[in-house]
Amino acid sequence: MLTLTIAGTELYDEATETFVEGIGDVELELEHSLLSVSKWESKYQKPFLSSEKKSLDEILYYVESMIVTPNYPNDIAERLSQSDMVKINDYIESSESATTFGIMPERRGRGEVITSELIYYWMVAFQIPFECEFWHLNRLFSLIRICNIKNAPPKKMGRSEVAKTYQEINAQRKAQLGTSG
Repeated sequence: MLTLTIAGTELYDEATETFVEGIGDVELELEHSLLSVSKWESKYQKPFLSSEKKSLDEILYYVESMIVTPNYPNDIAERLSQSDMVKINDYIESSESATTFGIMPERRGRGEVITSELIYYWMVAFQIPFECEFWHLNRLFSLIRICNIKNAPPKKMGRSEVAKTYQEINAQRKAQLGTSG
C-alpha cells in the first residue's frame, strides 16, 4: 500500500482580500491491485495492461481507482504533484515481493491480451482466494507465475542429459558388480 500526503489548498477571499485555508492536507492510501484494474477496465472497456498509450484522463482515473481511503475530495487527482505521480509510478512498478525468477526465455509473437477477467480466471484455475484481488498486482502475478511453474509437467531431458545419466548408471552398476563392461 502506498500512503501519500496531498498538500492542502488556499482560497482567496475577495471580501477581506486575504488568503484563507481551503481544504487541509489529505492523506491518501492507494493500492495497485486487480480490483483497481477491474474498476478502470469497467469504465474504459479496454485492457489496462496493454502497451497502448493512455491519456491523462485515463491515468488520473486509474489513480482514483487505486484510492482505498474513504471520503476524499473530488478534485484530489488534479491536486497531485509531479512528485506524487513519480511516487505512484514507482509503487506500480515495484515487485512488492521477495520472489525472484531466473532468466526466462523471451516470448515471441503476440501474446494473449491480459484483462482483469483473465486474471480472475487464473485465480480460479489455481484456486487462489479472491481476497488476493486486493494485493499489489505484481505480487499477485508472482503468485500466479509460481502456481503455473509448480503445476507444469516436468521438463524432458535432452539427449546429452539422457546419455550422461545412462553413463552414470552404467558406471555404478559396473562398480557394484565388479565388471568391466
